[in-house]
Amino acid sequence: MSSRIRHVLGGLLVLALALAGLVALPFTSHAATAVCALACDTLDPSKAQQETFPVADRNINGRILRLHVSDPDSMAWASIDNGVTGDAVWLDRSWDRGATWEPLLGKASIPSTWTGTRTLMYNITDPVGHRRGWIRACGDAAAVTCTDWVYPKVCDGTSCDGADPATAAGDDTPVPSTTLFGRTISLHVDQQGAMAWGVVSGGGPGDEIWLDRSWDGGASWPEGSSLGRTSVPAGATSTRTVMFATRDPRGLLYGGAVRACGREASHQEGSCTAWVRPAPTRARAAADALVASYQTNEGWWRSSWWNSAVAITSVIDFAERTGRRDYDWMIARTFDQNKGVFAAGVRSSDAIEGHFVSRAVDDAGWWAVAWLAAYDHTGERRYLDEAVTITNYVQQYWDTGTCGGGVWWDRERTYKNAVTNGLYLWLTTSLHQRIAGDTVWGTRATTAANWYLGSGLINSAGLVNDGITTGCANNGQTVWSYNQGLAIGAFTQLWRSTGESRYLDTARRLADAALSSSSLTRDGILTESCDTGSGSCDDNQKQFKGVFVRHLADLADATGSAVYKAYLEKQADSIWAADRDPLNRLGQRWAGTAPNQTDWRTQAGALGALTAADGL
Repeated sequence: MSSRIRHVLGGLLVLALALAGLVALPFTSHAATAVCALACDTLDPSKAQQETFPVADRNINGRILRLHVSDPDSMAWASIDNGVTGDAVWLDRSWDRGATWEPLLGKASIPSTWTGTRTLMYNITDPVGHRRGWIRACGDAAAVTCTDWVYPKVCDGTSCDGADPATAAGDDTPVPSTTLFGRTISLHVDQQGAMAWGVVSGGGPGDEIWLDRSWDGGASWPEGSSLGRTSVPAGATSTRTVMFATRDPRGLLYGGAVRACGREASHQEGSCTAWVRPAPTRARAAADALVASYQTNEGWWRSSWWNSAVAITSVIDFAERTGRRDYDWMIARTFDQNKGVFAAGVRSSDAIEGHFVSRAVDDAGWWAVAWLAAYDHTGERRYLDEAVTITNYVQQYWDTGTCGGGVWWDRERTYKNAVTNGLYLWLTTSLHQRIAGDTVWGTRATTAANWYLGSGLINSAGLVNDGITTGCANNGQTVWSYNQGLAIGAFTQLWRSTGESRYLDTARRLADAALSSSSLTRDGILTESCDTGSGSCDDNQKQFKGVFVRHLADLADATGSAVYKAYLEKQADSIWAADRDPLNRLGQRWAGTAPNQTDWRTQAGALGALTAADGL
C-alpha cells in the first residue's frame, strides 16, 4: 500500500472517530477565550454548588473518564481515575453545536504516585457573549476518547428542542413569510410554549427548510445555521422542521430570537424571514427581552447605576405579580455583585462607597426600593437589612434648617427636590410596615408627609413640580411622571399604615391630576414632555413612566378604582399594539409615535406597565 493511500485511509478513520465523538480533530479547534458568567473559567471544583453526571462515563484502557456538571453554576469539569502517571484529562467547548471547539481546556496530567486528576471548572454557556455552548470531557491514556457533549438540546421546562410541531399549543405566524423561486418559507410559533418551527411549501423534492437561533436579537447566531434542517421528500411539495426553544434557563439565556430560512433545491441561494421572539404573555415577553440585556457577570445593566435599580425592581414586580421564579437568581446576583465599593466611572460617574451609597442621595434611595421589593418577594432578611442601611444614609440628609425639613438631593446640599423626598416618604412608610413594633420610621414618615404637603412641591393643579427654590417655593420646573408616581405611592402606603383618609385623598388627587392634565397624559397615553414633537428623552427620563405606573397600580389595588385600572390597561394595550417590534422591544413613546427610542431602560419602563395591567 502506498504511503499516500495509507494517509488518506488514516484521515478517513480519524474523521469517522471524530464524528462519533471519540477523538478531537486539531484542525477544527480555536484558541480558548476566558468566559465569565456567574463565575469565571478556571474556578476550583471544590467551590461547585452541585455535582451531577449527565452523560455516560467513558473507559480508556481501563481508566474512567467522567464529565462533572454543576447546573447552579452552569459550569463543568472533567476527571480521569484508575490511571497512571502521565494520563491526561481536559475539556472541549464548542459554540457551534460541535462543529468546532476550544480544545484542551484545563488540561491536567496525573502526577507521580497518583491514580487520578481533574480539570478546573469552565462555563458551559456564555450569556454575556450571547453564545450557547456545548462541553465534553476528553482524556488521553494511550488513546484519546471523549464523552458525549452535554446539553445538546435547549430545554425550557418540559419544552425541548426536537419536539414535534403537532404537540404545539398554538400555531402563529407573527411575521410575513418570504418567497424563493416560488417557494414559501414561513416561521411558525407556539407563543404559549415559546417554541418555533419552520415550513417550506409550494416546492419540490430537495428543497430545504431550517431555523436560525440568536441570543442577541439577531445580531449573531454562533450556534450556526441549519437547526432542524430538513428536505422536502420525494413526491411532496412541503415539509417542516421540528420545534426549537427560545429560552435556555439552565444556560441563563433568555429572549432568544428565531427565524425560518430555506433553499430551493437547484440553487445555492437562501431566503429568511425576519427575526422573532415569542410572547407567551405580554409581560413575560417584555421581561425576557429585558433580561437578555442583563450583564450576568457584573450583575447589572451596564452604564446606568440608578436605572439598574429600577430595572431589577421591574423584574421583581413581574415575578411577584405573576408568581414566576425564572429570574430569582438575578436578585441575589445583583445584590452580591454590587454591594461593594467601586471607583468613580465603574458603576456611576460618582464613586460607590459600599451598600449602594454615593454622593447622589436619590440614587441610593432607588436601591433601597429594589431591596424592599426583593425582601417582599423572597423573604430574605438581608434585603430588608440593606434597605434599612440605605434609608439611614438618606435620613442623614433630612434637614430642618432649610425650608423646615426635607431631604437634600445630594451630599453637597444644593437642592431639595421631589424625587428624593418622594423616595424618602415611600421608604420610611415601607420600613415602618415591615419592621415589627417600629415607631421610629413611622414617626419619620408622618413628619415627612406633613412637610411634603406643606412644601409647595404640589402645585395648584395637583401636579408635582421638580423641586423647590432656595426661597422654599415651588420652582415651577418640569412635571415628570416619576415624581407624580412616587407621591401617589407614598401617600397610598401611608394611608395603608395609618388609615388617615387625608393621605388617600391626596393620592387620588395626584392621580386624577396626572390622568387629566396634558402635562402627563395625551390622548389617554402617559406622555413625558420629552416624548413630544421631535424631542427625545435622556437615559434618566426613559424610565420615569415605569415608576409612575408601578405606584398607580398600587393605588388601583387600594381603591379598586375602575378608572385607574382602565388607564393602566390602556397603557399596556397601546404599548403592545403601537410600541413593539417582532423582537418584543418596547420603546419610550407608548403611543408609538416617531421619533422613538428603544433600549433596556425603555424596556424596563414598559415592562412596568405590562406587569401592572396583567396583574390587575
